[in-house]
Amino acid sequence: MPSSKLSIGIVGLPNVGKSTLFKTLTKKQVLIANYPFATIDPNVGVVLVPDERVDKLAELTKSVKKIFATVDFVDIAGLVKGASDGEGLGNKFLANIRETDAVLYVLRAFKNSDIINTQGAVNPLKEKEILDVELILKDLETVNKRIDALDGDVRAGRKEAVKEIEVLKKVKEYLAQEKILTDQVFTEDENLILKNYQLLTNKPRLYLLNGKEGDVSTEVIEIFNKNSWQYLIIDIAEEGEAEGLIKEERIALGLPELSETDILIKKSYEILNLITFLTTGPDETRAWTILKGDSAPKAGGVIHSDFEKTFIRAEVVFWQDLLDAGSFAKARELGKIRTEGKEYIVKDGDVIEIKHG
Repeated sequence: MPSSKLSIGIVGLPNVGKSTLFKTLTKKQVLIANYPFATIDPNVGVVLVPDERVDKLAELTKSVKKIFATVDFVDIAGLVKGASDGEGLGNKFLANIRETDAVLYVLRAFKNSDIINTQGAVNPLKEKEILDVELILKDLETVNKRIDALDGDVRAGRKEAVKEIEVLKKVKEYLAQEKILTDQVFTEDENLILKNYQLLTNKPRLYLLNGKEGDVSTEVIEIFNKNSWQYLIIDIAEEGEAEGLIKEERIALGLPELSETDILIKKSYEILNLITFLTTGPDETRAWTILKGDSAPKAGGVIHSDFEKTFIRAEVVFWQDLLDAGSFAKARELGKIRTEGKEYIVKDGDVIEIKHG
């Protein structure tokens, strides 16, 4: 998974703060209007993943360039009830989510009466439910189409088709009960079949409650915790105003050192089960993205596709050990640099040099 391909779709009902969040994240000015459907085409913003390790290693090895990992955030038009039947921007909206790796639900928790609330009352759980139902209905449509298409092959007794239709029927049952697929358990084989469909409710998800801590009731928080739904409470408007401030300025104003949007980006990495390994030298220090559990040859393949095939070994040192040693030579002398083979599972924060044929 090359780092440039990682993308997260920002979804929510109209006027919940999606475009403000997008602008804050990407420092891009997008159309923010106080009426539904101001955002029609999905905006894609490439966001750097904040990483102090890149800064510190670049300083150590006097790198000319620093290259951070990135996440693409896709701002998708406001969804309304009935989107799966073509209401609002309907299917176009849903097709845009299909292209992303994960979904970020923006749910309104703020009480500002100047901003039109298409739902009447502020109720993040109700908004989540509306979004869920629309995605479920779209997935049902996809699954039903595929079941119909497989009918002939199943009747002909084709093994693969029989296996596939069993999985689809199981999925259909969950969806019919309005269950989100990411909350269900599937075997490895079932997941392989499901991967082909890019089902919307099968994508990792993160919930952003837009407001201040005090805007979100303890009941709502308890429900999120009880269901193990990953969430963050962020006052998007306040973050927007603090946009562009450097760390020292944030501290001087009594704001947390890491911006809420930095925390959101890091959290997005976690829900996608991604880790970062690093390469460093006089030319550049770079953060690379791989899946947790990937082996050293896979890491080589991210740097250059040939490296996975021609992988011989990897020289590995943990970034903090390298920093403490003060140089590669000293780290080697202290026995901190290890030689690892094809079986080695890369850890977050490894500094790696790939030796290849």
